[in-house]
Amino acid sequence: MATQTAQSALPPRMEAKFSELLHALCAADHKTHTLVSQARLPWWCRRPLFFFLGYIAKAEGRVSEQDIGFAENLITALKLSKRQRQKAIQNFQRGKASGTLPPLSGLTLRLSHGARPSPALKIALCLCHAAQLKGRPAKPRLYRCEDAIDQIGLPVSISEDIFESYAARVWVDTSDLPAKPVSLEQACALFGATRRDSLADIKRAYRKKVSEHHPDKLAQQQPSPAEQARAKQYLLSYQQAWELIRRHHKPS
Repeated sequence: MATQTAQSALPPRMEAKFSELLHALCAADHKTHTLVSQARLPWWCRRPLFFFLGYIAKAEGRVSEQDIGFAENLITALKLSKRQRQKAIQNFQRGKASGTLPPLSGLTLRLSHGARPSPALKIALCLCHAAQLKGRPAKPRLYRCEDAIDQIGLPVSISEDIFESYAARVWVDTSDLPAKPVSLEQACALFGATRRDSLADIKRAYRKKVSEHHPDKLAQQQPSPAEQARAKQYLLSYQQAWELIRRHHKPS
């Protein structure tokens, strides 16, 4: 749900559409390409969308595989033809090469607000998704995302509502996750065991820990995407610890 800040900044009609789209984003597991495939974007939105995506992707100097993958997912969701795909890539490249946003880069979306608020809001969702591909966005990506949202004539405050939704359902809090074990003692401690325990006993403790975070067991509890991500991190730590223990017990 939109916060009070964004509610006061959006006209009533646009605020209602924004709330509707946030609910739809949650229903799509916070995958905006899924949302776009279900609620199509007009053709005239493609140029600014991919231009802004390229601009955000280059925020930290290097375009990552996640940035390219997200752009590809949107191309697929929009069902672009070969020629349209080439244009989308060209606009992405132009955005990458732009150090600042041209004043008229979001003009078509800015002019559409009165009659059709939905396209600009969907673009804003896509841009925020692009900014947080690696988790909570660092300042360079955040600032470029906010610049783009401002260019399309929307209050920058709506990005706070979108990121708040991602924080609650997608981003993983790693502060209390186990670190990768680097010693036999750390690996054993992760299973509540010690290096003096037999390999068979440690293996039983390992299997018990894995079963607690197994996807099949979690599915019965209907976990959020963030909870699923946390479970995967735990499983990864357990697997790393078990491999370290196995290497230590491997006969010379």
